[in-house]
Amino acid sequence: MPPKTMSNVTLSKRQGDELLRTLKTRFEKNMNRHKGSAWVEVQAKAERNPKKLWALSEMERTGGEPDVVGQDKKTGEYIFFDCSPESPSARRSLCYDRQALDGRKENKPKDNAMEASNAADSFIRNHAGVSDHVRHRCRDEASQRL
Repeated sequence: MPPKTMSNVTLSKRQGDELLRTLKTRFEKNMNRHKGSAWVEVQAKAERNPKKLWALSEMERTGGEPDVVGQDKKTGEYIFFDCSPESPSARRSLCYDRQALDGRKENKPKDNAMEASNAADSFIRNHAGVSDHVRHRCRDEASQRL
């Protein structure tokens, strides 16, 4: 069975609608994270891009609580970060990359963060790649653009 990646997995209509309801509720509850953004615009972009919607569903499925934290001024893409109050339980036992995982002799985690992020069509941001005002809105562990 091939690994799940953005190129071979999409959501059903029901799953997409359910995810959009969850994201809308979180969006409306945390307006301080995305001042000036309108949910109707975010939803329209999400509905036009099922691969990105699937990536957001993976962030949600693993406990990341994705929410909009900004919009790229050049591309117009909305930027989602994991906004859970603590590291999602599904992502706690990970090495950073394959080299670190392969180097572990004892208490080896099941996976590494870089490959898990790539499989979900997300990417890992470090503190250097995130502006201070965004960093304080929610944790900067994983992100997605829509």
